[in-house]
Amino acid sequence: MKDLLGGKGANLAEMTNLGLPVPPGFTITTEACNAYRRGGRTFPPGLVDQVAKHLRKLENRMGRRLGDAHDPLLVSVRSGAKFSMPGMMDTVLNVGLNDESVEGLAKQTGDDRFAWDSYRRLLQMFGKTVMVVDGERFELALDAAKTAAGARVDTDLDADHLRALVEEFKQIIRRETGREFPQDPIEQLHMGIEAVFGSWDNKRAQDYRRKNKISDDLGTAVNVQAMVFGNRGDDSGTGVVFTRDPATGEKVPTGDYLPNAQGEDVVAGIRNTLPVAEMAEIQPKAWRELVRNLNKLERHFEDMCDVEFTVEQGTLWMLQTRVGKRTAQAEWIIAAAMVDERLIAKDAGVLRLTPNRLDELFKPVIERAAKAKAKLLARGLNASPGAAVGQVVFSADEAQRRAQDGAKVILVRRETTPDDYHGMVASQGILTSAGGTNSHAAVVARGEGIPAVCGADAIRVDRQARAFRV
Repeated sequence: MKDLLGGKGANLAEMTNLGLPVPPGFTITTEACNAYRRGGRTFPPGLVDQVAKHLRKLENRMGRRLGDAHDPLLVSVRSGAKFSMPGMMDTVLNVGLNDESVEGLAKQTGDDRFAWDSYRRLLQMFGKTVMVVDGERFELALDAAKTAAGARVDTDLDADHLRALVEEFKQIIRRETGREFPQDPIEQLHMGIEAVFGSWDNKRAQDYRRKNKISDDLGTAVNVQAMVFGNRGDDSGTGVVFTRDPATGEKVPTGDYLPNAQGEDVVAGIRNTLPVAEMAEIQPKAWRELVRNLNKLERHFEDMCDVEFTVEQGTLWMLQTRVGKRTAQAEWIIAAAMVDERLIAKDAGVLRLTPNRLDELFKPVIERAAKAKAKLLARGLNASPGAAVGQVVFSADEAQRRAQDGAKVILVRRETTPDDYHGMVASQGILTSAGGTNSHAAVVARGEGIPAVCGADAIRVDRQARAFRV
C-alpha cells in the first residue's frame, strides 16, 4: 500500500481503520506523481477531474465548499513518500483562503485574529513553497511587525496587526514574482499539488535520497485533508510526540507541544516548545486520549511511532504517524524492551538493529573533569546525543564547503530548514537557538547520528555578522 499511497497516506488509512480521529481527505497516488514527472511536469489526463470528484465528496462530507466566501472549507496539501523523508518535501496549509473567504472564516468562528493569522500563514507558506519567494522576506516582515507592535512572539499580534501583515505579504509576493497571489481556491489547490509533486526532485530531497539509498523512481503521493486548527486560542495547540524517547529508548511519550499554533511551527522550530508531558496540565482530556491512541498505535505497528497531532478547542485530531527515527542507542534499547514486553519476537528484534550504525554507540562525550573546568555558556535540549568540536559556521553552504576542505565544523543557526540538509550532514555538530526535540534540526540530527543541541534560547545568532552571542 505504501508503494501507491506513500507512507503518510497508507498510515492515515491505517489510523482511520483503527477508529482514531483523523481529518477527512483523499490521497493522490505516487503513480500520478511519476506520470506528472514523465509528462514534462504537467498533470496526467484525468487527474484534474479525479481531484474535482474527490473534492466534491470531501465538501459534501464537511458541509462546506472550498474557499466559500461565507463558510469556507480549508485544506492542507502534504507530501508522503514510501520511505520517511522528514522535511525534505513540501507542505501547504490553509489552502482555500482569499480576500473574501478570510472574512467568512472570521464570521464562521467569531474570531478575527484566528482568521487573519491563518491567511497570513497561507501567504507565507504558499509564497515560499509554491511561488518560490525567499522565505526570509516573510520572516523579516514578521519580525518588523512584532517589533513595531512591541510583541515578543507572533501570538502577541492582534487582528489589525495581522491584517496589515497580510497586505505586506501580498506585496512581497507581487514584487518578487511579478504576479498576484491566486485568489481562486481551485487554482491554489492545483498549484499546491504541483508544488508537492515537484518537491520530489528538489535538491534537498535528492541529497537525502543519495545519503539514505532511496530510489529516485518512487515518487511521492499527495494527501489533501480538511484543515483542523491548533491556532484557535489557548484551548488549541499542536505537537509531535514519540511513543518512546527517541534519544534514550525510555518507554515514555516524548515530544513537543505548542499552544495556539499550527504544526509547521513545531517542525520548523520557529518558537520554542513545551515538553509534551505538560499537555497533561494544559489539556488534560486531550492528553489522556492522546496517550490511549499512542498505545494503540504502538501495538498495531509493533514499533516506536512518531505522531503529529492537533487539538482544536479541546478536540484531539491525529494528523499522521510513521515509524520514528531514533538514535543508535535507542535502537538497541527499544528492540530489547519490545522483545521483553512480548510485542515482537526475538528474531524481529535483531532485525531492527542497523549494523552500519554501530559506530554511533561509541560517539565521544565530554569528560567529567573537562566539563567541571569548562565555563557553561548556555543550555538547550538534548536533541541528539554525543559531543563535537569544530569551527563555527552559520550557513549550510559554508559547512559543506569547509568540510570538503577537511575542516571540522559546527553549524550554528536560529533554526534549520530542509534546505540546510547538505550542510547538516557535513557538520560535526548542530546548535540552534530555537526549536524543540522534534524540530527539523533535531529529527535530521538523530536520524544521521549527529550531536545536536536545540532551543538554546540564551544565544543570539547574527548571520549577517557571522557571529553569535550569549
